[in-house]
Amino acid sequence: MNVFITGAAGFIGGSIATGLVKAGHQVTGLVRSAEQAEEMRHLGIIPVIGTLDDSTLLAEQARQADAVINAASSDHRGAVEALLGALRGSDKVFLHTSGSSIVGDASGGLASDSIYHEDQLPEPTVDKAARVAIDNLVLGAAAFGVRSAVLCNTLIYGHSQGVNRDSVQLPRLLKQARKSGVVRHVGTGRNIWSNVHIDDVVALYLLALTKTPAGAFYFVESGEAAFIEMTTAMARALNLGEPQDWPLADAEAEWGYEMANYGLGSNSRVRGKKAREQLGWVPKRTSVTEWILNEMA
Repeated sequence: MNVFITGAAGFIGGSIATGLVKAGHQVTGLVRSAEQAEEMRHLGIIPVIGTLDDSTLLAEQARQADAVINAASSDHRGAVEALLGALRGSDKVFLHTSGSSIVGDASGGLASDSIYHEDQLPEPTVDKAARVAIDNLVLGAAAFGVRSAVLCNTLIYGHSQGVNRDSVQLPRLLKQARKSGVVRHVGTGRNIWSNVHIDDVVALYLLALTKTPAGAFYFVESGEAAFIEMTTAMARALNLGEPQDWPLADAEAEWGYEMANYGLGSNSRVRGKKAREQLGWVPKRTSVTEWILNEMA
């Protein structure tokens, strides 16, 4: 299959693109520079240089491909509109990458008992309304001849199969710990996130590429952990003693509002059945703390 993927030089997109090549697909990847293009060629990926603002380029690549995967941004509505417009009436697969911070509560490191399911989502907060609207736009394209699906990833851990080695959330904690000599979490670190290993993410995208029905929404998760469990494992792996609580204001100064409040300070607890039941997805990695202890550092 000829697949066009955005974000081919990123952590998620690069891993998916590399996995597709290994599985025998022809992959064309959107990248931003000549340097990234050369890296793609070494991985067997055909590079196209451009940005998500290049609507004409995106539409052209979508029409030429058998399937399209958006792994560059969950929040760029213009790119999604351009890709869906080009795919309208084609019955081609369009996989859109979202994130489970859409159900995040920005609790400042406090725990929550709320667990969300694929068919029972809350009303989005003001901070997340635009992202949810894009998800709904993708799902709605099923009515216009696009085999569209939203893959809503949870906290992803593991090392990339592509060129960008590190994920988004845990490497922030690791970088801060190495800089300061102290592992810290937001607030008391009791907040909980569902999580999934990048290799299992890639496996799911490969399944969805050929098996997804139109209009499907998948939570991508294989376990969950409180941040204090993850920072405790990190402190052990780095021999840095016990992790420390960190006031939200200090965390915001280090990581910014979005990352401190949602990426590292919220609860995002979800359960995903559809990928397992509809696509036959069986995650192989289910313990983020074991990965932190044995592989992260």
